[in-house]
Amino acid sequence: MKLIAAIVQDEDADGLLDALMETGFRATKIQTTGGFLRGSSNLILVGVEPEKVDQALEVIRTHCQARTQLVYPDDAPYLASPLEVRIGGAIVFVWELERYERL
Repeated sequence: MKLIAAIVQDEDADGLLDALMETGFRATKIQTTGGFLRGSSNLILVGVEPEKVDQALEVIRTHCQARTQLVYPDDAPYLASPLEVRIGGAIVFVWELERYERL
């Protein structure tokens, strides 16, 4: 069994959860806060069989789009002037699970 952990933006989270469930994956969403922009994000956890990892990653890739955003000094006081940053997409980790139980 593998565990996929995907960090995604709020704008993408609900659509991703729906798409994962429609394709037969079970997922859990945990609300998180990012470090750089201090914005709201989500950790999506998905347990999958090893042969279905690529399928799950394709669903994530399809539903989590990168975009740009201007960050102003009020949002990030350590910046002297507005900065255009790339946000969105997904940061994904895939781990081998030593043990998995559904109780």
